[in-house]
Amino acid sequence: MSLGDEQHGYGGTGQTRTRLPEGDPYGGARRTARSSSRSLVTVVGVVVLLIAAIAFANRGGDDSAADNTPADATKPETTATAPTGVAPVRTGTGGIPTGFAHDQQGAESAAANYAVALGSADMFNKAKRDAVLMSIITPSRVSEFKTTLDQAYTSAFNKNVGLNPDGSTPAGYTFVSRTSPIGTKTTEYSAGGATVEVWCSGLLGLAGENSTNPVTNSWFTITMKLEWTNGGWKIVTHSQKDGPAPVPGDERASSADEMAKAVEEYGGFTYAR
Repeated sequence: MSLGDEQHGYGGTGQTRTRLPEGDPYGGARRTARSSSRSLVTVVGVVVLLIAAIAFANRGGDDSAADNTPADATKPETTATAPTGVAPVRTGTGGIPTGFAHDQQGAESAAANYAVALGSADMFNKAKRDAVLMSIITPSRVSEFKTTLDQAYTSAFNKNVGLNPDGSTPAGYTFVSRTSPIGTKTTEYSAGGATVEVWCSGLLGLAGENSTNPVTNSWFTITMKLEWTNGGWKIVTHSQKDGPAPVPGDERASSADEMAKAVEEYGGFTYAR
């Protein structure tokens, strides 16, 4: 399935992946309180995290100095919370990392980064979108992807997500479109190609007073078929499905100003693993 089959909303797809909360989404009201047992579990979890953080900070030693270890050096230990894999690549094109290793981990790293690029605000600008596609799509499919996405990112679609018909952001608002990979899984791999699934969380919407398209969160899984061509991993096909999605937490929704400030002050990541 090509990108055109799925790219009509979130990160290039037209489907609404989240339901807006009832009433004022930025009103600050908390969700219905959970049971006292859940609150106790939450408190215990926070205490455990604090103890772990203190232990980590007090380890000391000379290993706190700047590390100039090459990319193929010792890998970190694999645990439930620690990152795995070798050091990140150090080259990029148009803000998108390049030079991923010709192995399974390299394919997963490429797929994670490409998910970030396809879910970025750049996709709503024709010139920037074409530049993204030139960087991550296999050469033989670039033209097809451009045509498909030009048909998807229409004036009507832009208005549907709260933008002006030309894709620009209305005055007084901050447009948010950001995808964060949570994990990757390779389902097929060979020296010439790989199929990688990327589990993602995403943000989409307009932050600002009286926004009718407030920033909402969604969870989805992107499947990419990649091929090794011209010394790098490139996308051949792309599809997307909802979930897996966790149970929402108890935190209150942030105000429009808080959300806009967060997006402006916290830069997104361009490299996973």
